[in-house]
Amino acid sequence: MKLIPRSSLISILRTSLSSLSFRPISNTASDYPAETLTPSPPISQNPYAKPNPHPRTRTPSEKQFEKWIQNLKPGFTPSDVDEALNAQTDPDLALDIFRWTAQQRGYKHDQVTYLTMIEIAATGKRYRVAETLIEEVVAGACPPSLPLYNSMIKFCCGRKFLFNRAFDIYKKMLKCDDPTVKPSLETYTLLLNSLLRKFNRLNVCYVYLHAVRSLTKQMKASGVIPDTFALNMIIKAYSKCLEVDEAIRIFREMGLYGCEPNAYTYSYIAKGLCEKGRVAQGLNFFEETREKGFVPKGSTYVILICSLALERRFEDAIEIVFDMLDNSMSPDFLTYKTLLEELCRDGRGNDAFELLQEMRKRDTSMNEKTYSALTNVLHFLNRE
Repeated sequence: MKLIPRSSLISILRTSLSSLSFRPISNTASDYPAETLTPSPPISQNPYAKPNPHPRTRTPSEKQFEKWIQNLKPGFTPSDVDEALNAQTDPDLALDIFRWTAQQRGYKHDQVTYLTMIEIAATGKRYRVAETLIEEVVAGACPPSLPLYNSMIKFCCGRKFLFNRAFDIYKKMLKCDDPTVKPSLETYTLLLNSLLRKFNRLNVCYVYLHAVRSLTKQMKASGVIPDTFALNMIIKAYSKCLEVDEAIRIFREMGLYGCEPNAYTYSYIAKGLCEKGRVAQGLNFFEETREKGFVPKGSTYVILICSLALERRFEDAIEIVFDMLDNSMSPDFLTYKTLLEELCRDGRGNDAFELLQEMRKRDTSMNEKTYSALTNVLHFLNRE
């Protein structure tokens, strides 16, 4: 390798330095190229992204939600939240407020806000939401209260698949240490009414009658005084299961509770007696009903007419038919047919034809088709 002499190196350096020009240091913007003054985009912003021509706007529900949240001042109470919930017409917006407030530090929903939210959800047909809220209450999300538990039972009784859950809540009320949360008359009325909806077939009635008996005993043992409506449901349950003696026993006890029987009371018992085959007793209850000025149910009229006709007590049956028509109710085709057929089988065909003409005059709802069908029945039976 060939070495350069020192004198030659010094000469080269001097020549290079003389060709360079130095600029003074300046703090003015004019001393910098224009491109160096353009600010760099923020790290979070994509420099290649196009601006959004249609930025997202808040929906009316979001605006309403934000408005109500702003109205809730710091340190808001369950009473403030309850007022906000009651002011909502949209159940979903109410639920958003309910959930948002529950997440705020230092706040916890009480039994009043839970009651309000469950009723809003149920009324707004947000059934899954109501079920979830009920499970939260059962798990201990808020202190218990009688109005809250009754509202939960009412909701469960109205839902086919929550029938058993209603009785779970009832048992929880029985075990509660707070005496103000014990089952009330409303509680027993809701449960009895729910049970009676199951009494659609005779063989099923006996299954649920045991529950009716248990509720009746627990109601009396707890000192809850029943009203006429509750006693009528118990009487109806016994009558539908043809336990008419038990129904009459409850009927006789009504005075002990300061209750007066009404048209439904007499109708349930009269109908049960006729279905049991004790038609004479059923007629006595019917007559007592009319003496008190009550008008029985149409189904009670029908079963009495048919039962009396089958026992050949035609005068009583015909009198009840006319009483039914006078009270703006009409027997159905089967009822008319049963009465007329039994008259013909008793050898009173002419009386049957005369009765049909009289009933046609009184029953303004009897159309030509029904009249013709009944006439054909009479002609057929009288040819035999």
